[in-house]
Amino acid sequence: MTAPVTIEPTQLPATIRAYLAASAARGAEAAVRTFTADAVVTDDGRTYRGTEEVLEFLRHGGGPFTWTSRLVGAERADETHWVAVNRIEGDFPGGVVELRYRFTLVDDLIAELAIAP
Repeated sequence: MTAPVTIEPTQLPATIRAYLAASAARGAEAAVRTFTADAVVTDDGRTYRGTEEVLEFLRHGGGPFTWTSRLVGAERADETHWVAVNRIEGDFPGGVVELRYRFTLVDDLIAELAIAP
């Protein structure tokens, strides 16, 4: 993987843009269709493996909090590694955070997603 290069968010692959839109709309079923069957998602110290666990993450991610998400940046490392930076605002402790969503794509689907500040 090469050093990431800043790109316009509109230059992110369609699969990533579809995931981000579905996630922001709380559309877990639409979002899970952007993942491989054996995808791995890591968020907040937990790892979710495979369609069922990823779907559970998508349905319950964010816990009991109300929040909004805005795409504020993007990077491309190579054809399979991309980063989307989202500004999350809500009623969680701290109220505002920018999270980096690190994607690995395989055959135009998300094989890995790691979410962290």
